[in-house]
Amino acid sequence: PLATSFEGRHGSVRYWVKAELHRPWFLPVKLKKEFTVFEHIDINTPSLLSPQAGTKEKTLCCWFCTSGPISLSAKIERKGYTPGESIQIFAEIENCSSRVVVPKAAIYQTQAFYAKGKMKEVKQLVANLRGDSLSSGKTETWNGKQLKIPPVSPSILDCSIIRVEYSLMVYVDIPGAMDLFLNLPLVIGTIPLHPFGSRTSSVSSQCSMNMNWLGLTLPERPEAPPSYAEVVTEEQRQSSLAPIGACDDFERALPGPLFAYIQEFRFLPPPLYSEIDPNPDQPTDDRPSCPSR
Repeated sequence: PLATSFEGRHGSVRYWVKAELHRPWFLPVKLKKEFTVFEHIDINTPSLLSPQAGTKEKTLCCWFCTSGPISLSAKIERKGYTPGESIQIFAEIENCSSRVVVPKAAIYQTQAFYAKGKMKEVKQLVANLRGDSLSSGKTETWNGKQLKIPPVSPSILDCSIIRVEYSLMVYVDIPGAMDLFLNLPLVIGTIPLHPFGSRTSSVSSQCSMNMNWLGLTLPERPEAPPSYAEVVTEEQRQSSLAPIGACDDFERALPGPLFAYIQEFRFLPPPLYSEIDPNPDQPTDDRPSCPSR
C-alpha cells in the first residue's frame, strides 16, 4: 500500500504525475500535477475498539521528609479515533501530598524519520485541556471529560522511512517535581466509527464493569410452540370454510378482495412440506377472483 501524503519537519511523502508531449521540430511540452494519497485506516477493527487504561503512583520526597503519594488512573473507551471526534476521558486523581497539583491531558503527535541507519524524532502538541487545582487530601474524578481532536493527518504506521503516531497523555502537574503521567496510545484513522461498532463498544464497556450476567444460564431445552389444534378450535375452522356469499355483497362489506382472501384462509392449517405442485410448469395466479355470472 502507498503511504499517506505527509509534510513533516525532516521529510515528506509526496505524489505527482508527469506527462510529456513530444512533437517534431518543437520543444516537448511537460506537465506535472501533484495529488494526495490516503492509506485508509478503519477504526472499526477489534484492536482499535479495545479500551485503553493505566494506573500510576508517585511519592514526593524532600530531603528527609516524605509526603503522601499522588495516584492517577485513567481510561478511554477505545484506541482508534478520527479527526473531529472527542475523546472521553475517565480519570481519578488523588492528592495525598502537601502540594497543590493540577491534572491535565494532552494529545501529542510524534514524527519519526529514518534514513541511513539514523532516526530523528519530533513531538508536537495537538490539543490539551486543564482540570481544577487539587489541594492536599483532595480527589478529582473525570467522568467522560472531553478532548476534541483537531484536523490532523492520519497515522502512518506501515512506511519504512516515516512514521506518524499519536498518544493521549493524562498527567498531574506537580510544582517543583517531575510530573506524574500516563501515556495511552492512539490511532487516528480515516474511516469513522459505525453506529454498530459504537454500540458494541458501549456494551462491552458496560459488561467489563459488571460481570454478573455470566451467572445467567439458558434453559436446557426451549419450550415447543403450541399445536394448530390448541390455537384454532374446530368450530372456528368449520365456520371459516362456510360459503361467503355473492362476491358483490362481500366486497361491499369488506375493504377489498385481498382482505376477503385473507379472511377466508386465516383458519386453515399451513401446507405440509411433502405437498408437491401437481402442475409445476403452469403459471399460478394467487389473486382472488369472483365467479363469472
